[in-house]
Amino acid sequence: MSTSVWLIPALPLAGALVNMLFGGVIGRRAHWVAVPALLGSFVASGVVFAGVAGGATYAPALFPWIVAGDFETAVAAYVDPLTGVMLLVVTGVGFLIHLYSVGYMHDDAGYARYFAYLNLFVFSMTMLVLADNFLLLYVFWEAVGLCSYLLIGFWYTRPAAAQAGKKAFIVNRVGDFGFGLGVMWLWTALGTLDYEAVFKAVDTLAPATATGIALLLFLGACGKSAQLPLHTWLPDAMEGPTPVSALIHAATMVTAGVYMVARSSALFERSGAALEVVAWVGAATALFAATIALVQTDIKRVLAYSTVSQLGYMFAAVGLGAYAAGIFHLVTHAFFKALLFLGAGSVIHGLGGEQDLRRMGGLSSRMVTTTIMTTVGAMGLAGFPGLSGFFSKDEILAAAFHEGHRVIWAMLLLAAFMTAFYSSRLLFLAFYSAPRMTKDAAHHVHESPSVMTLPLWALAILTAVTGVAVGIPSEQGTRFARFLAPVFPVHEAGHDGFTALMLLVLAVVVFAAGLTLAWILYMSAPVRAEAIGRPRTPVHALLLNAWYVDALYDRVIVGPLFGLSGFFARVFDVRVVDGLVNAVGRAVVASAAGLRRIQTGYTVNYALTMLAGAVLLVAFLLAR
Repeated sequence: MSTSVWLIPALPLAGALVNMLFGGVIGRRAHWVAVPALLGSFVASGVVFAGVAGGATYAPALFPWIVAGDFETAVAAYVDPLTGVMLLVVTGVGFLIHLYSVGYMHDDAGYARYFAYLNLFVFSMTMLVLADNFLLLYVFWEAVGLCSYLLIGFWYTRPAAAQAGKKAFIVNRVGDFGFGLGVMWLWTALGTLDYEAVFKAVDTLAPATATGIALLLFLGACGKSAQLPLHTWLPDAMEGPTPVSALIHAATMVTAGVYMVARSSALFERSGAALEVVAWVGAATALFAATIALVQTDIKRVLAYSTVSQLGYMFAAVGLGAYAAGIFHLVTHAFFKALLFLGAGSVIHGLGGEQDLRRMGGLSSRMVTTTIMTTVGAMGLAGFPGLSGFFSKDEILAAAFHEGHRVIWAMLLLAAFMTAFYSSRLLFLAFYSAPRMTKDAAHHVHESPSVMTLPLWALAILTAVTGVAVGIPSEQGTRFARFLAPVFPVHEAGHDGFTALMLLVLAVVVFAAGLTLAWILYMSAPVRAEAIGRPRTPVHALLLNAWYVDALYDRVIVGPLFGLSGFFARVFDVRVVDGLVNAVGRAVVASAAGLRRIQTGYTVNYALTMLAGAVLLVAFLLAR
């Protein structure tokens, strides 16, 4: 078991190092290193998953890391059913995205560099999941952020991509600062950062201390998982290659925050107030981001705001104590969101780079496989009955209703209606409505190669069967919840059969209403391209501009900081720093000029100086 555990991160790391060091030699064969590395990591994850299927927990250590006084920590893994699930998702979806990238990136000049970064990203995420202590978690928390910066800004010659990479890095620094403070406070309070020791000692924490630590950790989660108010980096992350977007949104970075809160459930349970904050922030983000996705015209930005919204669902679930439901939605979301992003990438590839929904339409007859696969993904996201998203989303809604948080339940239900609407809108505008593309784009349309469509098939199958396989509720909970029972307690059915049936029917009605409204607006009559994105009302303009949050941040935070930095550059840097440096230089020059005066060139002067020095030395010695 220990060997399989460490093979999971070791293989992607080896692939990354080989492509970094020998990419110039390997060139277009870089995928022959990167893709098998991920396949091997996925197989090892399967072995580990099977090993924890009975509820076992393992803690294999690799080597001692830090020994300083009473503080000791090692590079060690904490492997339980939650770890097994996360590893399967990260490596499985990661492998499919690597395979897809072979076709999508085949003409890119940075081919070897791309696969090196991709392998490094998966290595960092697997180590984050495997970490058995908060310090190791923090190290790879930062490593994941670094990899996202490298991949979002992969096309660094494009100003927008370079700016998006910097924005993601800087916004995440805000959350990571809070996360770091939380880790330090935790060590100060308990004297340890190892998971098992922390979770055993958490009851000794004062509730106020537990609340403070939990909220600081959650601030880090808000940054990584793009929750209010640190959500603004994720939509701009679309500037990176589309497979990168799929990896970030489905399997790696944005799921780290949800995983961390779920892993730290014992700490958050100690503070009821912190869990309340998590639930409310999650519900607010789910609704907020869904409203923005309603009107976006860039296919990738629709999916980006959808990710922010669905992450809100996950946080709402864990905040309500329904940890298994939140992780189940994380898993199903990974499948259908990766499918949607890769489907969008196939569309962009087939249209020669076009991303604007206003210039699409009619693709159902030209890109049949992509159409079918993207439809499955969109319906999974929308909550089509029987698909995985329907089961995971309904479980979260049921948990909110059962826990008595009716306002949160109503917010999530409204967000579910909006999700069904914008998912259907994307499908109709891109595939099923009349063609609106330019002649050049229409001439360029073609289906993607099999290396890109095979991952779509795999993800579509997972989207279709996962819910039925492990998500059907019962009095003992879903099969998925029972699998995670050693980590989280199973929530038994909290309401009678009639109430459960009514909630289920309501979920179906909400889905049907969203789908029907989208069909009426975008399919019942021909839609002109210029009419789709034009703001018709102030509310439409507000949503199209994402509630002007970016503009607000620019005005309130970025602008004043630039002004302050300019002041320091002009005044403090020039007058104080440069003045001090120049003063030292002038003092040295003046001293040198004074010393030059005693360099006369006459031997008699030097002899007199030596004699005077000798006399002073003798006088000093006699005086002692």
